[in-house]
Amino acid sequence: MTRDRKDLPNDSCKPEPPEQPQQRRERKQHESENQDEALEETFPASDPVSPFVPAKTRD
Repeated sequence: MTRDRKDLPNDSCKPEPPEQPQQRRERKQHESENQDEALEETFPASDPVSPFVPAKTRD
C-alpha cells in the first residue's frame, strides 16, 4: 500500500525497512525532477513583473 509519509501508520501495515542510501538518492532525484517539471509548467505565472522596468515602446 502506498501512502504519504505524513499519513498516520495503519495497524495492518508492517513497518518498512530503513531506507538505503541508494534508495534515498533515487527518491530525492525523482522528487527533484518532479519539482523542476512543475516549475517549468508554471514558470510564466511564477515570474514576477517588476513595475520599475518600463515596457518597450512599439515602433
